[in-house]
Amino acid sequence: MSQAAVLDERSAGGLITDDLTLEFHTWGLAGCIYRLTMPLRQEGVFVRLETPHHGVEVPAMCAALLYRAGQEILTNAFRHSRATEVTVRLEAVYHGIRMTITDNGVGFSPECQAPAPGNHEYGLCLMTMAVHEAYGTISTDSAPGRGTRVSITLPLD
Repeated sequence: MSQAAVLDERSAGGLITDDLTLEFHTWGLAGCIYRLTMPLRQEGVFVRLETPHHGVEVPAMCAALLYRAGQEILTNAFRHSRATEVTVRLEAVYHGIRMTITDNGVGFSPECQAPAPGNHEYGLCLMTMAVHEAYGTISTDSAPGRGTRVSITLPLD
């Protein structure tokens, strides 16, 4: 399969997909999220992955939520940001795990974050609801011309 076909398959309609079964046991959370960055890397975006040097036991439900949130954030970066650099950081925090994804793209106005009537961009809203249901926190820092940073913290106990 050519690289173009892989890019088309993994970024169908601007949505970053991963058609492989989530292999958290084999790849770990960081490896699975890094695989999601392939379309960005193939478009020339420099992707940096920062992870703890020690292993952190992440329950499957937390790992799946962080993976899906990462998928949504990276899809938005791929579709809209025009970034040249993206950093994905996973870190252990007091009784939890934090994932922060930062890009140097065009950014957006936080007031425009909520979907307008007729707009089908519900990803950020649904992601926020899922994080809150898991007793986690999510923050989005962005402004036009300033890039975007989304940080999600989930409790591990």
